[in-house]
Amino acid sequence: MIGWLTDGAAIVNQVPLSRSSYGPYARAMVRICQEESFHHRQGFDLVRKLVEGTPEQRLMAQQALDRWWWPTLMVFGPPDADSPHSRQSMKWGIKLYSNDTLRQKFIDQTVPQIHHLGLSVPDPDLHLNPHTGHYESGPIDWSEFRRVIAGNGQCNRHRLNSRRRSWDQGAWVREAAACHAAKQAAQSANGGDEHAE
Repeated sequence: MIGWLTDGAAIVNQVPLSRSSYGPYARAMVRICQEESFHHRQGFDLVRKLVEGTPEQRLMAQQALDRWWWPTLMVFGPPDADSPHSRQSMKWGIKLYSNDTLRQKFIDQTVPQIHHLGLSVPDPDLHLNPHTGHYESGPIDWSEFRRVIAGNGQCNRHRLNSRRRSWDQGAWVREAAACHAAKQAAQSANGGDEHAE
């Protein structure tokens, strides 16, 4: 489900970035989008297999969709009115579309796929607006987004503990590199003769 939804969201977000005004970023996005497309398709195929399986497997797919639908909509960032960087990024041509525009594009692309699989979008307010041709979503509860951004995600403590442990276990490497650098500096100061006093 994560591969299908979040990599699908990544593609919607990153394809326009491949036309960004910042060349190195734009060129990198071309290859990144190719990889994301593979993950997206693989995720969709795996979810499709689940919904075609046993009732228990179909329930697993629906429960995963229920869990990941809203966080995926948050991947695009806060609403345009609350986004501190979108306006400047769009002015510079780094970003071509606003968060809300990208989120809407994702919803419009993904809801028909969900219906095709026979799953239900976990949004009781979702409906197709016949005048605009767009699906209109219910309000997003941004509390989870703010909690994760503040460092209180599900795996945050584990991830930080792992980083701290790696930093502590790598102390000997940093110390050895510092000693080597000091030795090299001393040799340079002595004209390159390691035996010079």
